[in-house]
Amino acid sequence: MNGSGHISLYLAIVETENLPRGWEICVNFKLLVFDQIRDKYLTIHDADDSSIKRFHDMKTEWGFTKFLPLDTFNDVSHGYLVNDCCLFGVEVFVHKHSGKLECVSITEKPANCTLTWKIEKFSALDEESYSQEFTVADSQWKILVYPKGNSNGKAKAISVYLCSCNCLVSDLKYFAEFKLRIRDQINKNHVENTAKHWFSKSLKDWGFSQFLLLENLNDASKGFLVNDTLIVEAEIMAVSNIKLFA
Repeated sequence: MNGSGHISLYLAIVETENLPRGWEICVNFKLLVFDQIRDKYLTIHDADDSSIKRFHDMKTEWGFTKFLPLDTFNDVSHGYLVNDCCLFGVEVFVHKHSGKLECVSITEKPANCTLTWKIEKFSALDEESYSQEFTVADSQWKILVYPKGNSNGKAKAISVYLCSCNCLVSDLKYFAEFKLRIRDQINKNHVENTAKHWFSKSLKDWGFSQFLLLENLNDASKGFLVNDTLIVEAEIMAVSNIKLFA
């Protein structure tokens, strides 16, 4: 097969109709042909001995289109074909797989998608502060604020982030398209920024280190900080829903 002048040899998985939906099996394997004169095997495998092949519904065969030249195979002196008889074999090492099938869908404009966090006594906040937890489409979120900034916004701007609570206890990833907003309590000229992000255990929060310059935040005429009270909002416009199947 696609190996003119050669024997093509493959390992194929069979009886796949008995396997569960979404099945996959990962293996290392070596294909063999027996030298009947010298009583030993010729072994053919990938150059990378550690190569793992993944069998699944769309890929049920792995092997070599040019396993052995026909001239070599038919030459009796090589011992592969003797009295019109040959012997092929395979060594298979199956790697156990404990993964689960993951189905991800995106909900746009989910219900109850906005958290309004009224921070009183703002000047007394520590280096970082979290809002209460809120739920949007079965996933949990918090707002994270650094009142004096962090990263490249430190001492220059207030930093505001959206934080995934699910990623603290799960290895799954969660997507959100969202707006973060600081409300102008006098002029209604709110400041907001939009972002999209896949949240994970290593990147569980995402937002803006320079959300609003501290000089503007502390300017009473701009209406962001009134009576030492700041209003921060998170609005989730789209969010992923994840279902796992064993």
